[in-house]
Amino acid sequence: MSGGDVRRGAFITVDGPDGGGKTTQAEWLALHLQERGMPVRLTREPGGTWLGERIRELLLERTGSTAPTDPLADAMLFDAARRQLVQEVIRPALDDGETVICARFTDSTLAYQGYGAGLDTDMLRRLNDLATDGVRPDLTILLDVPVEAGLARKAPGDVTRFEAEFDLDFHRRVRQGFLAIAAAEPDRISVVDATGDVDAVRAAIVALIDDRLLRGEPPAPHVRIKG
Repeated sequence: MSGGDVRRGAFITVDGPDGGGKTTQAEWLALHLQERGMPVRLTREPGGTWLGERIRELLLERTGSTAPTDPLADAMLFDAARRQLVQEVIRPALDDGETVICARFTDSTLAYQGYGAGLDTDMLRRLNDLATDGVRPDLTILLDVPVEAGLARKAPGDVTRFEAEFDLDFHRRVRQGFLAIAAAEPDRISVVDATGDVDAVRAAIVALIDDRLLRGEPPAPHVRIKG
């Protein structure tokens, strides 16, 4: 397929519970689209900018502190990193016709701080809207994996504060939150079973992307809310 045939300027997020392989699959997806002539910008949350990477350290590193972090403080930090990422990376890339692939986005805040930690999801959506200025994914690939299986995949050096300090019930609520979000937005979110090996998951994502994005259709408009 030539470069002139592919869809450009799409915003794709890869999300889901811990241990689903989001980083690996996002990298492979970027390569898949680049091989088909699509300009791609790959990024991640939290991170992707100087500010975002510093916030990532604060959010994910295991501190050893006995004082729990307030979930609203977590949500605000995630949204601060998100705001910088949207303004510095995502929106400019989309405006230039690039396809953006982001590992995690707003659904993670709803799942972890909302369904997992118990914050009001409507309030979190308002925070997300402020952070993103209305930029929303055209497609979200939700890599679903049972909690025990996902956490067991984490190497000791990759365990973050969220795996170390929260119990299985928290992570079960997070997973159910992701699935609830997906059920409410089937046009945007496609659930991919991530329990198989990485090649099987990759093949499922490639089939999904080829069906949804590589059919010569124009990209969906990116909503911009002005307040």
